[in-house]
Amino acid sequence: MGTEHSKNEERRSMVFLRKGPKLPAWEDALLAGREPKSLLKRGLRYVSLSLIMKGMTSTPDFLWGLHEVQKLNLSRNQLVMIPPSLGKLDRLVVLNLGGNCLKCLPKEIGLLRNLKVLFVNMNCLKEVPAELSLCRKLEVLSLSHNCISQLPLSFSDLTSLRKLNLSNNRFVQIPLCIFALRSLDFLHLGSNKLENIAESIQYLVNLQIFIVENNNIRSLPRSLCYLSTLELLNADYNAIQTLPDDLYMLRRLRRIAWNPMDKGLHIAHNPLSRPLPEVVEGGLDVLFNYLRDKKEHN
Repeated sequence: MGTEHSKNEERRSMVFLRKGPKLPAWEDALLAGREPKSLLKRGLRYVSLSLIMKGMTSTPDFLWGLHEVQKLNLSRNQLVMIPPSLGKLDRLVVLNLGGNCLKCLPKEIGLLRNLKVLFVNMNCLKEVPAELSLCRKLEVLSLSHNCISQLPLSFSDLTSLRKLNLSNNRFVQIPLCIFALRSLDFLHLGSNKLENIAESIQYLVNLQIFIVENNNIRSLPRSLCYLSTLELLNADYNAIQTLPDDLYMLRRLRRIAWNPMDKGLHIAHNPLSRPLPEVVEGGLDVLFNYLRDKKEHN
């Protein structure tokens, strides 16, 4: 009788354990006596580790001993800081820290000399360490949805950077260091506090996508018209009243675009002076012809 009772109790305990909260992957591995390295996935290109949505408020210590990892995803947790030990993972190529509660990044991030892709979007950053400019191989950087108002001048050293997302921050003007990033083909500055676009925008000679929607911009500079590679210019939701006469030089803009995902010229929801609103409704060819004629008669 006692034996049967014991078996029933054991069954109930097992059921309770099965119904309890699931252990995070790394704790499960360690409790089972497995090496943390067993969590690494070896793909065709990268050795990767994903600890996405694990409810972490701090990083596990074993992480900094995984020197082989090249792609690390710590996104969508509740991390409040990343320790200096991050610098030990010097083989990292891709690092995703998005969707946490980070207020700063360690200066040791500059030791990640192989880093090509960095996401720190949707955090609480107010500044970015100057040491990030030591990551000279960086090609993609997202700092969107933070509280950043300026960038270090040393950012001009990130000459390999091709895609930069600074949307939903607190920039009042485009940081000067950005105009030195001649490899940029994507620049997103939407939902900031910009009041103008500096004439220096002309130096971004490879820019294909330029987004400045939802700011306080009053006019587009003439120098913007020299960006012959531009395929998408989104200036929706600003305070623009007039357009530069040379806008027709942007020949890769194929149409007036209304869908946010479409390439072309986005100029909706601006207080354009007449007759521009009616001209814009006629399409891009009509707009360009109007601006060309206007320039010739001035």
